[in-house]
Amino acid sequence: MKGRFITFEGIDGAGKSSHIEPLAAWLRERGHAALVTREPGGTPLAETLRELVLHQPMDALTESLLVFAARRDHLLKSIQPALDAGTTVLCDRFTDATFAYQGGGRRFDLKTLAQLEAMVHPGLQPDLTLWFDLPAAMAAQRRAAVRAADRFEAESTAFFERVQAGYAARAAAQPDRFTRIDASPSQPEVWTQVCAAVQALLR
Repeated sequence: MKGRFITFEGIDGAGKSSHIEPLAAWLRERGHAALVTREPGGTPLAETLRELVLHQPMDALTESLLVFAARRDHLLKSIQPALDAGTTVLCDRFTDATFAYQGGGRRFDLKTLAQLEAMVHPGLQPDLTLWFDLPAAMAAQRRAAVRAADRFEAESTAFFERVQAGYAARAAAQPDRFTRIDASPSQPEVWTQVCAAVQALLR
């Protein structure tokens, strides 16, 4: 049986990453093989490209091309083999993030992003996308409390509001695979939402 592909999306500071390892443990307790990975990243080449994207200045097209190059390597060497082996793949960001950050935040051309998406992973979409939805101002407060900012996290609240709108547009266009997670309550309350969404997928 082909594995399930579950992605975690949301603006920086929404809290999505803190639920990935617990969900992997939750799945394993129920007999599912689970792989935790991230984007950009997940392979040695993709992790190298990640460092460039997060820390080197570049325009939106260069940024998009590097992200999709990393994604291609990640898919070929990690995600697709795991899915073919029946493993549930939990990925911290995927292509929705590119439409949200480069398309929404950077205002880069969505048609170009759609062409790159079709080239890099034709026909492959997540089975479930958990969208951790949190107001940009609240996310900024959370980020500032825990870590130094990278090139994206240092962006303005207006940038993250555009990213948020980009996610909302993707969710509206593909509602069957998106589940909105209200990320504003306490972590246990958010975790309850995550478990409910994944249980519905696995039924």
